[in-house]
Amino acid sequence: MRILITGANGLLGQKLTELLDDDLAVDLIATARGNLILPLKRSVFLPLDITDLSAVEKVFGQAKPDVVINTAAMTQVDQCETDREACWKNNVTAVENLAVACTKAGTRLIHISTDFIFDGSHGPLDESAKPNPLSYYGASKLAAEEIVRKSSLDWTILRTVLVFGITRDMSRSNIVLWVKKSLEEGKTIQVVNDQWRTPTLAEDLAMGCLLAARKKAKGIFNVSGSEMMTPFDIAIHTAEFFKLDKSLIKATDSTKFKQPAVRPLKTGFIIDKARKELGYKPHTFGEGLVILAQQLKSLSV
Repeated sequence: MRILITGANGLLGQKLTELLDDDLAVDLIATARGNLILPLKRSVFLPLDITDLSAVEKVFGQAKPDVVINTAAMTQVDQCETDREACWKNNVTAVENLAVACTKAGTRLIHISTDFIFDGSHGPLDESAKPNPLSYYGASKLAAEEIVRKSSLDWTILRTVLVFGITRDMSRSNIVLWVKKSLEEGKTIQVVNDQWRTPTLAEDLAMGCLLAARKKAKGIFNVSGSEMMTPFDIAIHTAEFFKLDKSLIKATDSTKFKQPAVRPLKTGFIIDKARKELGYKPHTFGEGLVILAQQLKSLSV
């Protein structure tokens, strides 16, 4: 199976690149805008800007992928709110380009989406929940979903939530790394306790992508962690795991933060469909912290 990954330098992209580069049943073509961060053992790297249709079609002609896994996106929620043109270009136009190229080539498309397409009025949510995004980021991701769903492609949409993990170059932060760094520096941090999520280990999401490709899964699947937690819960668990001072963590609520983009209060996913149809088995949040800590240790050696 020839799999092309977009966004190979992102958090999910790096985890997926590592996973597929080790899989002898996969011929991997990793793509990204800049130079590839991870060294490849047996796979191919091609530079690609997916907002450029001619570039996409050129790479497709070279790579001839059976499956494309689109991990590339502009995910900085507040930046998406303030720079809407860039957000639309990266999250919608890019997906239009991939859909065009995949349709011409007869290539399956696996697209990554988000819980931010929902309004946070209730949760956890299954795949039938009705989207109603509160932010421009959420609206752009929903528009991308609609492009994929309305196409004549063989397609899969994997929705996920609050992904955490580490990149090889430590270029991407997330709530776990932010809490750990802040507490190590002795900083007091304000963390919201009125938002609910099912945090997702990046390695689990990467495996979900591979399972969807192997199974030739069709439709929408929720692929996340299984535990409903607030960011405050996440911070406390992180402090306890790394033996840091949790008294520095102060609970607050969303009304105390002035941010350009509105966040949904309660999302989180029910992942029964992915468990049953894909064989998806996520780690617990605690197990994810163990994996992350082992990786941090190996990077510091």
